[in-house]
Amino acid sequence: MTKHILILLLGFGVLLIAGAAAQADQELIVSTAASLTNGMKAVAQQFEKMNPGVRIIGNFASSGVLLQQLDKGAPADVFAAADQKTMNQAQEKKLIRPETRKNFVSNQLVLIVPRDSRLAVSSLHDLSRPEFKRVALGNPATVPAGRYAKEALVKAGLWDQLSPKYIFGETVRQVLDYVRRGEVDIGFVYSTDVVIAQGKVKKVLVVKGHQPIIYPIALVASTAKQDLARRYLEFVLSPAAQEILSKFGFGKP
Repeated sequence: MTKHILILLLGFGVLLIAGAAAQADQELIVSTAASLTNGMKAVAQQFEKMNPGVRIIGNFASSGVLLQQLDKGAPADVFAAADQKTMNQAQEKKLIRPETRKNFVSNQLVLIVPRDSRLAVSSLHDLSRPEFKRVALGNPATVPAGRYAKEALVKAGLWDQLSPKYIFGETVRQVLDYVRRGEVDIGFVYSTDVVIAQGKVKKVLVVKGHQPIIYPIALVASTAKQDLARRYLEFVLSPAAQEILSKFGFGKP
């Protein structure tokens, strides 16, 4: 191999590496609560259209699982949680940039039954009736929707009494699937989940007795793409993105 050919090959290799790095700089990993999946995918698509060459990589899971991932060093640039408690924990662990933390949407906790169910509910106390054998909710240890449900049930004095009936899901979307497939009699999900179910479930009660459901978003402390991440966060807070999210049932914070 001649000296000139070697120089050319080395130069070509440097160009390839530089090109790959440039491409990687245009990718943004957004760790997002599962209940935001459809809405934030639509927001990401619009952001990509407005920013040619940018790719938003969504990492969707329960907020508690995402927090565990961040704590173990998993790559992410932006974190959107379904509750304040999880984001507070992320802030305490110095996993986010607190000055970038913003509330961006709200939601409601509801009880749903399969589409063909004839069971009626007027209050949480109806869950103690014998016809409700299986009650699905997110695992309160990691799923904010499950935490909200537990809070409401504790306040109603029902948490321990209903414990033999609980079927725990690892995300709120898993709870939705349990109800949609008729594997449980009733389940706690968000009102936004009813929207995406497209008539395959019925909302029977808006659940009260829990903290307001406000979703926070923030830049991850370890991100090396602050400028792009800030631009994305600003877009999420913009009227255009808020309009997109409202179509999926989310309210203003």
